[in-house]
Amino acid sequence: MNAKWYVITGSASSGKTTIINSLAKMGYMTVPEAARVFIDEEMKKGKTIEEIRKSEIEFQRKVLDIKIKIEDELPKNKIIFFDRAIPDSIAYFQICGFDSKEVIKICKENTYRKIFLLGRLPLERDYARTEDDETMNKLQILLKKAYLDLGYEVIDVPVMPVEARLRMILSNTDSQ
Repeated sequence: MNAKWYVITGSASSGKTTIINSLAKMGYMTVPEAARVFIDEEMKKGKTIEEIRKSEIEFQRKVLDIKIKIEDELPKNKIIFFDRAIPDSIAYFQICGFDSKEVIKICKENTYRKIFLLGRLPLERDYARTEDDETMNKLQILLKKAYLDLGYEVIDVPVMPVEARLRMILSNTDSQ
């Protein structure tokens, strides 16, 4: 495993963006969540969330394509923290009832050092979130399973203050 990449994952409202933003403020290279970047770009063009997600399979494929493009362009020798990564798409395809074989095949080509699965916080609705509590619970399970099935070490990061989560994550990386 050559890449020095770490993934911050978890269901919606698990604090991923807060952790990623905190890591960026600390000077680490970070990659924002591809789905949210795509949604924001489409909304700037005047589209609604309903229009953007009209076809969930098309939406999920576009998000996957964005993740692949981003990861293909990044240096593998630098420590990078991702707000979700390509294997997250396995769980999203499954939660939507789509075949995830194509995503699994792609995932065999990418490597990450460790995966940090953030425990769920109370759901905070916003313009981009469409999941309900039941879906988020299923997603949390599917995310962990996807990474474990690919052979990754998944570290559960419980709900605790942001600083404690950051300490836990950083103590399990090569960043020290």
